[in-house]
Amino acid sequence: MYPYGVFRVGTDVYLTFDDGPIPEVTPKVLAILDKYQVKATFFMVGENIDKHPEVFEQVVQAGHSIGNHTYNHLKGWRTSHEEYMANVAQWEEAVHRTSYIVHRTLYRPPYGKAWFWQRYALHKKGYRLIYWDILTRDYDHSVTPQEMLANIQRNTRPGSIINFHDSLKSNERMLTVLPQAIEWLQAQGYTLKAL
Repeated sequence: MYPYGVFRVGTDVYLTFDDGPIPEVTPKVLAILDKYQVKATFFMVGENIDKHPEVFEQVVQAGHSIGNHTYNHLKGWRTSHEEYMANVAQWEEAVHRTSYIVHRTLYRPPYGKAWFWQRYALHKKGYRLIYWDILTRDYDHSVTPQEMLANIQRNTRPGSIINFHDSLKSNERMLTVLPQAIEWLQAQGYTLKAL
């Protein structure tokens, strides 16, 4: 039991992307999702929203869901409660500087870790804390694309939340595996949706 955290939900499958938006990767992810007519959820870093508002707008215009991933990708267990919550609020301010209104509902702690009192405070603010049950490890250069795909194929079940990253660190491996994963998931009869 992990209070205030969602690891699986419903019977569909949910693709999620952490750490963007960045112009080198996020538009390529959007093109793949569009090709397969799939909606996903992007847990964005506020600093990247400020740096690349045009990429943020591309994600929103394409109809994908947006979630808070703090402003500076903070490690909750190494950050005071006050600083952590201020950084979450700073993300909200970054979104408000864009021309879009994004309702504050989804949150993913960077690294998937936050103290209980941080999770509780986020829950009280109205956030749904979204984790995952499949971590692709696309950021880990010791994991091959074949291993990433095998992990998805071996562990996906109804309600799975699959964690990818639209970052420079995961770029090539993720972009190789993503279309293969979508094709396999659709062939298994899964509906892929945004949270």
